[in-house]
Amino acid sequence: MKVVRFHEYGDPDVLRYEDVEQPVPGAGEVRIRVAATSFNSVDGNIRGGFMRGPIPVELPHTPGIDVAGTVDALGEGVDGVAVGDDVIGFLPMNGDGAAAQYVLAPTAVLSPAPKSVPLADAAALPVVGLTAWQALFDHAKLTAGQRVLINGAGGAVGGYAVQLAKGAEAHVIATASPRSREAVASAGADEVIDHTTTGLTAAVTDPVDVVLNLAPVDPAELAALVTLVRPGGVVVNTTVWMPAPADEERGVRGIDLFVRSDADQLARLVALIDSGRLRVDVAERVPLAELPALHARAAEGAVHGKVVVVPPAA
Repeated sequence: MKVVRFHEYGDPDVLRYEDVEQPVPGAGEVRIRVAATSFNSVDGNIRGGFMRGPIPVELPHTPGIDVAGTVDALGEGVDGVAVGDDVIGFLPMNGDGAAAQYVLAPTAVLSPAPKSVPLADAAALPVVGLTAWQALFDHAKLTAGQRVLINGAGGAVGGYAVQLAKGAEAHVIATASPRSREAVASAGADEVIDHTTTGLTAAVTDPVDVVLNLAPVDPAELAALVTLVRPGGVVVNTTVWMPAPADEERGVRGIDLFVRSDADQLARLVALIDSGRLRVDVAERVPLAELPALHARAAEGAVHGKVVVVPPAA
């Protein structure tokens, strides 16, 4: 089968498009014929060797922690999943990923794929959708009527976060560049702030209950976000190389988010998609053979929106 993997850590040119044997599922695993994976920034960090502590991988390693595809073989003891089922999942980050024609997956991470979008496009959901869900509901405990500021709403996580927060009947304030303003507004933001021309501390005049920071901002800008939060509120931060700011005197919590795989939450997101209450946006669809070039573009900051990566037909 065709696969992209790296045999050593380094720049995008360490990625190789090559042939390997099909994997055989073990106990509790299924083999999936991959319809698509997606690119996440953590893929580049793992490839570059920057995540060897928290996410140790065995070389050679295949990236691609999102998967959408069709089950084509079952390991011993598998139930609840059948050959021919269309599934999606957030794969274990320290195992081989789905940048391949076939991948193994533990059944515990899989959910039925949405039926209302093309199967390959569903690969755009798991990691970023779960990040948005866990930030807003597990950590921020967002409820109806609250005010939430989503900083960096123009990215893939931000698109889901705006939709989910609006669906929870929150008042959504979002920052975006002019390039992504229309998409953020169409996702449901009540207010859109152009962060390229307007400072947040000047633009957000009334306190918010929740700040969700998705942007790699300057440390001083990150620290300033806590001043926008009412007493007892929360800052949830996904740029975990900079700790989330807090204000103990006012009871403002700072939480650093490390997304986890959760099949039940993923199934809830799928239900929202199939009911028309959550939109899946795909910016690009690229062939698996072009994954090294995609990593190179991402390293230059030239990838915008969610990109799904499609292997050749098996």
